[in-house]
Amino acid sequence: MAETKRKPAVGLQPEGDVDWSAYRGVMVVLEQRRGKVAKVSWQLLGESRRLADKLDAPLMALVIGHDVEDIARQAIGYGAERVYLCDAPELADYRTRPYSRVCLHVIRTVKPEIVLFGATYTGRDLAGAIATHLPTGLTADCTQLDVDDNRLLLASRPAFSEKMVATILCKQFKPQMATVRPGVFQALPFDERRMGEIIRVTPPLDPGSIRTEVLGFVEAVNRVNLEDADVIVAGGRGVGGKAGFELLAQLAAALGGQVGASRAAVDLGWISHDHQVGQTGTTVRPKVYIAAGISGAVQHVVGMQNAELIVSVNKDPDAPIHQIAHYAIVGDLFEVIPALTEAVRAARTKEHVPVV
Repeated sequence: MAETKRKPAVGLQPEGDVDWSAYRGVMVVLEQRRGKVAKVSWQLLGESRRLADKLDAPLMALVIGHDVEDIARQAIGYGAERVYLCDAPELADYRTRPYSRVCLHVIRTVKPEIVLFGATYTGRDLAGAIATHLPTGLTADCTQLDVDDNRLLLASRPAFSEKMVATILCKQFKPQMATVRPGVFQALPFDERRMGEIIRVTPPLDPGSIRTEVLGFVEAVNRVNLEDADVIVAGGRGVGGKAGFELLAQLAAALGGQVGASRAAVDLGWISHDHQVGQTGTTVRPKVYIAAGISGAVQHVVGMQNAELIVSVNKDPDAPIHQIAHYAIVGDLFEVIPALTEAVRAARTKEHVPVV
């Protein structure tokens, strides 16, 4: 069969000859809201430090906002060598157009070979807007990152209904871009002794040209925040129904944690999707993860395997979840979970220990 050479899509045609060798370094676009940085940003800096070292290239960060110079200094403590800081009143709140214009200006000027974003609502929106204006592609929702000997980003993500992992490469264009799930990687320990450079960037836009205005924010009520939870008590098919999750909620409350769930429990309608942990849910990295009535399917395990301490509760001694647990309890969860809850309550009452 004759080999054919595909032409790039119209939207990916670079303007004129482009020297791709001029692109060098890894850049992380930090996400912040009202001065609070999303955890995934520090996690990305930690993993990007490894990629940059492997490429023998600089690690850079981009901070956009207003009164956010302190975040730029923090970025150095978390591993960045150079931080590009664009600080202006019109950038106080996230809006797609001004933020994307700043990113495009910095990327075209600095020419990083890799640009990474958190796979959050904001990160996905911003990365997608930027990719439409650059001659490059974007790999979304990645769970693994690496680079090869040709300086290509190996961006891996779940595919085919979460049954496989696809590794995607962008061979013809720069920068190589990806969004990465929160909780997948680990941030470096903050080190205030790290040295770095902060480079101020003038906003490349006229405030009068911004067509949208932020009138206010409506905070979500009773929002489940698994990403930031230190303790998660999760249930699967073995919980048996909504009543079983009420038992888990009692233990989670005693420990000051959140309730998680496997996809099977969510699909059965026992609990809402925002509690789901796994490839099609949230990737978490808590201090303690208690898995009750969860068999340990790979789709769930990849979302919680990086917890500092894993406790499994399953009456099946051969359940795969026991193989990754630090402590495995073989028993009936309807007996074990209430006993654990009472033990935690008793210990806290006796010692006046606050919840985590």
